[in-house]
Amino acid sequence: MTRHSVGQGFDTHRLVPGRRLILGGVTIPYDQGLAGHSDGDCLIHAVCDALLGAAAAGDMGVYFPSGDDKWKDASGLVFLEQVRQIVRRLGFTIENIDATVVAQAPALAPHLPAMRAQLSRTLELDAAVVSVKAKSTDGLGAIGRGEGIAAFACASLVQKKKLSARS
Repeated sequence: MTRHSVGQGFDTHRLVPGRRLILGGVTIPYDQGLAGHSDGDCLIHAVCDALLGAAAAGDMGVYFPSGDDKWKDASGLVFLEQVRQIVRRLGFTIENIDATVVAQAPALAPHLPAMRAQLSRTLELDAAVVSVKAKSTDGLGAIGRGEGIAAFACASLVQKKKLSARS
């Protein structure tokens, strides 16, 4: 029996001085970076939660708790690779990823192809099924004031066999 499943993910982090800005596994030149226990890559975190949600396998906090020093300053790419493995162990194939980063600054459009390519490589997907977009809030709210960056993601999976998440 084949099962199709869709999940959504969301993450947001505050912008702070003294950190590199990393989105989608790509370092973006900017005078601030995202605060977080890990590298703060809210785009990858949203994608991970979308994938885990589509697989009904919990969320990032289940696998990568922020209170665990093992994940201190960890790259979002490490999380994404592990989530890819979890999804596969459960018998799922990733059909599609669609993600949106919301930031007032910096301008993200020049970096979107690199983000898309990095997500595609890490998830072992054709770039044709991975979409990364950028939006601003036109000055509205905390993100519009440049206080942080948020990301939303949707993932579509297909499962042909059911296995255990901890197999």
